[in-house]
Amino acid sequence: MKKWHTLLFVPIFTLVSCGAPATAVEPTATDTPAIVYITATPEPATETPAFTPTSEVTDTPTTTATAEATGPIATVNKQAHCRYGPAVAYLHAADLFAGDKGTVRYRALYSNWLYVQFDKLSYSCWVAPSVVDLTGDISTLKKIEPDLLRIGSNMYGPPRNVQAARKDNEVTITWDQVEMTADDDRGYLIEAFVCQDGAYLWWTDSYPDQYETSYTVKDEAGCNAPSWGRLYTVEKHGFSESVEIPWPAP
Repeated sequence: MKKWHTLLFVPIFTLVSCGAPATAVEPTATDTPAIVYITATPEPATETPAFTPTSEVTDTPTTTATAEATGPIATVNKQAHCRYGPAVAYLHAADLFAGDKGTVRYRALYSNWLYVQFDKLSYSCWVAPSVVDLTGDISTLKKIEPDLLRIGSNMYGPPRNVQAARKDNEVTITWDQVEMTADDDRGYLIEAFVCQDGAYLWWTDSYPDQYETSYTVKDEAGCNAPSWGRLYTVEKHGFSESVEIPWPAP
């Protein structure tokens, strides 16, 4: 099954290393290739959850956050979701309402989302910058990746028999179904870097249930770093360990 989505935002940064995406650093004028930070599924102005929020991650997150004594303040400007990662593909963490306030602790490494310790929560979570008004300077905040394995305890393990095949400029990823109970089932999460129109894109997408076990994405030659990806099983308690996708070169 092929999934194509409209791209939402395209701020451009750069990558120094040609290895795994975790080696990304702050850009300089000479670094290549360009990275366009996107998510495959846009964040709507008013989100409708793909699953029931009250049955989301039930374990208390082990990353109980301690808010900084001082720092930029985020004030929610519309009803929205806080998530366990910096894109709409990640699990719902909490409901947010206009007027909720919190301290911005970090920025995302591969998107413009913000990691916020909201006053009403005992843990931090990620929000899109469009749903908060900011007081203070976030430009000096450290950029981090989410540690998905610290969110909860996934009982099912990662997907098995993960494969990827190329046909021209399309890569189709397949895997075996992970059988989960209907109550636990939250499908799968893909994190990847792909090359499209000469831009190196951070790409995230998720399936809402266990039954869809293939994903097709456009991926071309022309970038100085190799395309790369990983796949997770997702259930209401959290994320599995990831499986690296054996990405075929163009």
